[in-house]
Amino acid sequence: MTDAQIIVLATPVFFALIGLEYWVGVRRGRNTYRLNDAISSIALGMLSQVVGVLTKLFTLGIYTWVFERAALIRLDARDGWVWVLGLLLYDFLYYWHHRLGHTTALLWAAHAVHHQSEDYNLSTALRQTGSGWLVGWIFYLPMAILGFPPLVYAVVALIDLLYQFWVHTQQIGKLGWFDRWFCSPSNHRVHHAVNDPYLDRNYGGILVIWDRMFGSFQEELDREPCVYGTRDALRSWNPWTANLQVYTRLIAKARRMPRWRDKLRLWWEPAHWEPGVGARMAPGYDPRNRPLFDPAVAPSHVRAAAAAFVLLLGAVALFLWHAHRLDLWEQLAALAALLAGQVLTARFLTPRETTEHP
Repeated sequence: MTDAQIIVLATPVFFALIGLEYWVGVRRGRNTYRLNDAISSIALGMLSQVVGVLTKLFTLGIYTWVFERAALIRLDARDGWVWVLGLLLYDFLYYWHHRLGHTTALLWAAHAVHHQSEDYNLSTALRQTGSGWLVGWIFYLPMAILGFPPLVYAVVALIDLLYQFWVHTQQIGKLGWFDRWFCSPSNHRVHHAVNDPYLDRNYGGILVIWDRMFGSFQEELDREPCVYGTRDALRSWNPWTANLQVYTRLIAKARRMPRWRDKLRLWWEPAHWEPGVGARMAPGYDPRNRPLFDPAVAPSHVRAAAAAFVLLLGAVALFLWHAHRLDLWEQLAALAALLAGQVLTARFLTPRETTEHP
């Protein structure tokens, strides 16, 4: 069974838990969902999965190539300890991948998609980038060199990803001793917040002990409620805009810089870096003063967007189940059709006077 098919089988569970979270939030008077934002987040997850089908041969192919030619030893996937150690090592490497994804502009350009939602709920967990495959594979090559078979790498990567779904919620409070060791809802709320005390903290995927060991841990504070999103707010439901926003801003910034050294350096510095200035944000930033992007549209447009979303969701599930049987051109055609459908869905949710810029 392929990774894509496992995701299809897990999708009903995802939606059941989303429904449960919504119901609990309504019952408590703390609903954390907006239909437009949830559709946008899940749509980006759908797009990421389709892109993943197209790029799997590239990312897993490189890992396999390195394993076959550079592995110091060949670990046996039949040994249970290989899986346990593989998951632990993957989570350690994920920590550094994730950390640099916040502190390096090139990697942030991909990872920012996951943080753009101004809500925080289980649908946010499904909001994933379509360009992470470009560089992310580099971080996990040490596993290949140390001899972990491609099967072990692929499975522990999926486990690490699936674990992180449940921590994207505001309906579960602090969990005592669990928060000290593991990535938990409280710890991950901090990670998604843009408040000054929380910015760029708590990178762990399954374990939060990496953050405690390397100085990036921050506890959720009762006096500082989390505010979600990115400091450069997206203000769009368009998946194309979401994936290109940071890239286009970095390219525009590079064009303005006279020195080639700075043009190259900006991709490895934090996203707000400027020559001679550093990466400082404007003083006095208070995320609580920023209104949510929540444009009002006609009810008929909302119904049209919801209907288009359901149709696209079914089509993507069908594609993911059969993708391994399709050739490259058929897969590319599916990606193009999905993007067109998602752009149309986003247009239904966007008033005509709203202008979107990548």
